[in-house]
Amino acid sequence: MSFNIGLSGLYAANKQLDVTGNNIANVATTGFKASRAEFEDVYSATRLGTGSKTVGNGVRLANVSQQFGQGDVNNTGNVLDMGIQGNGFFILSDNGSLSYTRAGAFKTDAENYVVDNNGNRLQGYGVDANGKIMTGVLTDLKIDTSSLKPNATTKIDQTMNLNSEDVKPTVAPFSPTDLNSYNKLISTPVFDTQGNEHRMDQYYVKTGTNAWSVYTYMDGRTPSDPTNNTLTPLTHNITFNSDGTINTVTAGTGWTQAGNTLTMTGWIPGVVTNPATTPVTWGPNGSKANPTGIAFNMSLTTSFNSPTARTAQYQDGYATGQISSLTIDSTGVMTANFSNQQTKAIGQVAVASFANEQGLQPIGGTRWKETFASGVAGVDAPKTGTLGSIVSNSLEESNVNLTNELVDLIKAQSNYQANAKTISTQSTIMQTIIQMT
Repeated sequence: MSFNIGLSGLYAANKQLDVTGNNIANVATTGFKASRAEFEDVYSATRLGTGSKTVGNGVRLANVSQQFGQGDVNNTGNVLDMGIQGNGFFILSDNGSLSYTRAGAFKTDAENYVVDNNGNRLQGYGVDANGKIMTGVLTDLKIDTSSLKPNATTKIDQTMNLNSEDVKPTVAPFSPTDLNSYNKLISTPVFDTQGNEHRMDQYYVKTGTNAWSVYTYMDGRTPSDPTNNTLTPLTHNITFNSDGTINTVTAGTGWTQAGNTLTMTGWIPGVVTNPATTPVTWGPNGSKANPTGIAFNMSLTTSFNSPTARTAQYQDGYATGQISSLTIDSTGVMTANFSNQQTKAIGQVAVASFANEQGLQPIGGTRWKETFASGVAGVDAPKTGTLGSIVSNSLEESNVNLTNELVDLIKAQSNYQANAKTISTQSTIMQTIIQMT
């Protein structure tokens, strides 16, 4: 019986050495989770159960449990390197077969899909045509490198002050070529349907106490007719109350009005067709303005005793853009940044959690498979419920504590030697008994 007990101890010590050695071997493996050998004692029994004086029958390996504690998350500088701070697993697909990992060393393949080192595709949520995340349905995440199509300007909002102490220009009537005929020129870039940039020039002319006129050109031409050499501008008038707030906005030719918002509906984008003529010859450039026109909000215009200036301006048009960089936030949203200063969401990383992580089946490659014991994967966006957050430009290191493992290695070695000694001792006793007979 003692031989069997000693052999079981040797087997247990050997398994402890195996587990400890595997932990040490993977101390530098990204996303690796350490394991622990767990043992239980063995007792022999009769049909009526164990007696009070029964000697144990050794030890056996009960389980090799995985320790899913958090590993250190360190910066790498690679945007597609991702670590999970907290609970959850990345989801990978191998032709539809799902596996789960904490190793976030991702890259793109020849088709721009986000993959791991084994070519498994990272799973997440896609976006619709407007860049809205479509949650609920997992898909292969892909970096869309196509150009961002242009957007024609539909509205202009600006915060502006017209100095109440300004005097009327010394020259009348207004002429865009005479600096003495207006008080201030404000230019705003606008875009047509092809993404061509145009310049909207607005000349502000003080006409009386708390009264101003504004003359508007597009590319220095008549907005509705780029071939018009008479340079007829669009006009509107503004009057202010004594406290500097807007009293009235009166639209002139070429504007439609709704409250303090003026809309330019007749703009025809133009282009220089013959720069050698005097004046320069212009013509339509084949693109169009936004069909609904350009809405110009005047509500934030004031007239205080402060220099005439525009302090803030927004217009929603932009030219076509090429993707210049990628960012991934803590909720896993992947945002493409374009050369035209625009951004667009192109997907969101999904993470999975399990009721019993210990029940996951290791399959190699720092990946696990779902089992009946683990429960069904609960999939959602990062930072939802108890799910952790995504840390981009970083990787989660192995959670192996090398100091502890080296101590366990010494203990396992001692256990092995001690169990070998029990067998050696039993052998000596057996030899003594044989010699006595």
